[in-house]
Amino acid sequence: MKKIIALLSLALFITSCSNAQDTEFKQDALDNVMISTKNENITFKEILNQYKGQTVLIDVWASWCPDCIKGMPKVKTLQKDFPNVTYLFISMDKNYEAWLKGIEKYEVKGEHFLTTDGMKGVFGSSIKLDWIPRYMIVNKEGKIALFKAIEADDEKLIATLKEQVK
Repeated sequence: MKKIIALLSLALFITSCSNAQDTEFKQDALDNVMISTKNENITFKEILNQYKGQTVLIDVWASWCPDCIKGMPKVKTLQKDFPNVTYLFISMDKNYEAWLKGIEKYEVKGEHFLTTDGMKGVFGSSIKLDWIPRYMIVNKEGKIALFKAIEADDEKLIATLKEQVK
């Protein structure tokens, strides 16, 4: 009986550890070079440093992604409900021109940067990107408060935003 309880306890411990979310970005993500709307290179770390002391909602998206486009009205609702949050859009678009057209076409308001190596590249791999859109929340201290949500109206995402903007 003791062995069964020990095995169950071990299984529970392993499961709970595997569900723990990352609270910091990996160094390779921070060093990853992205492109600004002015077509200038900037590292992800430099981007985050611009918004230190602010709650940041990161929306990883692409203009070619139907689910991302369908989710934009929900993002706009978040922007209305949480106006003091910085909205940081990281695009997985394949080229600069398509990305800029997407921002304009879908009237995406916020801060914008383009990855240089796509979903399976350094940044995508470091955040375990398996689907877009993907939402993350970074707190005022620069720690990841929410590692993963795939809907802008996700209950955990909204609860985390409420907690961060108190």
